[in-house]
Amino acid sequence: MNENQRREEFTHRWLEAEPSISAYVFASITGFHDAEDVVQRIAQELARRFDEFDSGRPFVGWALWIAKSRVIDYYRAQGRSRVVFSDELLGQLADTIVNQSDGRSQRREALEACLEELPPRSRRLLDLQYVEERSAAEIAQETGSTSGSVRVLLSRVRTALASCIERRLALENP
Repeated sequence: MNENQRREEFTHRWLEAEPSISAYVFASITGFHDAEDVVQRIAQELARRFDEFDSGRPFVGWALWIAKSRVIDYYRAQGRSRVVFSDELLGQLADTIVNQSDGRSQRREALEACLEELPPRSRRLLDLQYVEERSAAEIAQETGSTSGSVRVLLSRVRTALASCIERRLALENP
C-alpha cells in the first residue's frame, strides 16, 4: 500500500470511528475544549501509528483502546490525585461504544441503501427538508404543491424509509 492509499484508508476509517471516539472522550472529560484537544491528539496518534493497526480487527476498537489511554494521560497531566473514572469504568464505556457503533453502522448502511431506492421526487423532498432545512411551506412553493400535501408526503416517505431500514436490518440479523 503506497502512502496515498494508506492516508486514504486512515481517513476513511477515522471518519467512521470519530463519532464513537468523540462520544467516549466527551463522556469522560467534562471540559468541552479539553475534550476537543484530546480528540485531536487521539486522531494525530492514530494517524502516526496506523501501520500498527491490524486490518482484520475493528478500527473503532483499536482507536478506543488508544483513546482510553489518552483520557487517563489527560487526568494524570492535570495533576489530579486520582482519575475521575476508574480504569474499569473507562473500559466498560469503551466496550459499550464499540457495541453501539456496530449497530449504528449497520443502520446507517441500511438507510443509505433505502435512500437509493426512493423515487427521485421523494428523495428531493427529503433533501429540501433535511439538507436545505426548508419548511413545508417553502417546499410546497418550490414544488408547486400545498404545505399540507408536502407534510403528508414527507410522513409517507419517512414511514417507507423506516420500514425499509427495519427489513434490511432483520435480513442482516435474523
